[in-house]
Formats: sequence, C-alpha cells, structure tokens
Amino acid sequence: MDRVNALSAVRFVELFGPIYEHSPWIAQRAHGRAPFSGHEAMLAAMALVLEQAEEAEKMALIRAHPELAQRMGVDPTLTSASAAEQASAGLDRLTPDEFSNFRALNEAYAAKFGMPFIICVRRSDKQAILNGLRTRLENTPEAEQQTALAEINKIAALRLVDVLERLEHEV
Repeated sequence: MDRVNALSAVRFVELFGPIYEHSPWIAQRAHGRAPFSGHEAMLAAMALVLEQAEEAEKMALIRAHPELAQRMGVDPTLTSASAAEQASAGLDRLTPDEFSNFRALNEAYAAKFGMPFIICVRRSDKQAILNGLRTRLENTPEAEQQTALAEINKIAALRLVDVLERLEHEV
C-alpha cells in the first residue's frame, strides 16, 4: 500500500478510476482519504464516497453499467472489464433461447426500474443471473437501487484486487 499511498491524485484516478464503471469521481474523492492501511481500507473509503454521493450521482453510476447479455460488439460503451466479467459467466455464449430470455427480462427490469440490472457476474453463472433477474423484479425501486449499489461495490472490490495485483508486478 505504500506505493498506492504515494501516488499522485492523477495517477491514482488513472489506475483506480475504472473500478467503478465510467465513474472516476469515486476514486478522485477517495484519494483525499489516503493514506490507506490496506486494500480493505481503500475499498471502504471508496464505498463511503459512494454512500455519501448525491442521489443523481448514484443513479448515474448505476446507469453507466451495461445491460447484461447483449450481443458482444453491440454496446460501444462496454468496458474491457465488463466484457471479461460477462464472458466469465458465459454471457457471451448464449443460445438463441437464452438470449431471448435475457432480452425479455432486461427489458422488463429497465421498464420497471429505469436502470440496467446489476449483479456481480464474476460471482455468478448464467442461471444464477437469470434467477436474480426474475427475483429482483419483485423488489421496490428503493430496494433495487440499494441492491444495485451493493452489487457495484462487490464488482469494485474484485476490480480493485485486479488493479493492485497488476501494480504489484510493475517495475
């Protein structure tokens, strides 16, 4: 963590800004809470930034996430991290029936909540994601926003570890 704590604000945001989808403002604000005692403290600082953000910022972060199981190449805003995460759950290899099922559930979810369905796909598989979509369609908008933010923090935790491991291997 000494290397991380010594980073300039610009370099910190460059490295850690992408862990929250298209939302470098979280890393930017968290940098001011350094030094961090470890990666858990760093993640906690970022989660606190998110918790204290304005509702409009939270919704912008949620809406910055891609729709799950789109045909690859269809979404030009899909980050390489999101593409890899979706592939890890098999969402890049759907049968036509699975794709239709995802499409219908994603559309119902977006119509009800006005945001994409978010789940930490690296901790799931196709069936668990489909089941989550079906189950979470029963949530209230408020409960679903909180669930989406919790899932975003799970995604960020995994991405943070990835960045720290890459940084550790840099010369």
